[in-house]
Amino acid sequence: FMVSAGLFGLLLEHPGSPARGAVAEPFARRVLMGLAMGATAIVIIQSPFGRRSGAHINPAVTLTFHRLGKIAPADTVFYVLFQCLGGAAGILLLRALGAPLDQVGYVATRPGPGGVLPALAAEALISFGLMLTVLVTSNHPRLSRRTPFFAASLVALCIALESPVSGMSMNPARSLASALAGGGWTGFWIYLVAPPLGMLLAAELYVRRRGIGRVFCAKLHHANRHRCIFRCGYDALER
Repeated sequence: FMVSAGLFGLLLEHPGSPARGAVAEPFARRVLMGLAMGATAIVIIQSPFGRRSGAHINPAVTLTFHRLGKIAPADTVFYVLFQCLGGAAGILLLRALGAPLDQVGYVATRPGPGGVLPALAAEALISFGLMLTVLVTSNHPRLSRRTPFFAASLVALCIALESPVSGMSMNPARSLASALAGGGWTGFWIYLVAPPLGMLLAAELYVRRRGIGRVFCAKLHHANRHRCIFRCGYDALER
């Protein structure tokens, strides 16, 4: 995911990029970035690795499914650890290959002109929206197979509309990777606090409305032949 973020960030925002010159309007570039990252999310979720693992690339998602009883504590720890390591490895690989990421601020997520409080609120809100979307669609008999597309569409929309407020992270590992590579820690705590907070609130709302028994699994793409490692009840959903 971070390799894609870095490459598309360079393509659309590097001062010397022909694409930046051709698309002068910032909002149009954000729309293109959103489409690129949404497509990346779909590819990851639909890939053999994503189908096997559940395609968690976000510690806040994993922690939320742990709170919902779908992921064992040891698996939660390893998922979060390797999400952070994977994000850092992606951005550091681009830097090692000579990609001029310093020209695009290492695609870091930082509070916008409004400052810390709007960024904190926005990150919590979009994280709430993403998790609620995942829970509603992945636990619906007809919509569960389309969960990747709902989630990716929301990611694309948030990049286009919300990124001027907070940089649009929703993902502590994603923000950590850019901060580690570029040394930019401005407002970093926001991206540690707000995404888990927003997603846990979404889970609380879902459970209060639907019940904990209506959370069947933690995979984002379950309709495949790969064995599920989670505390899975997906068969009951299909019935």
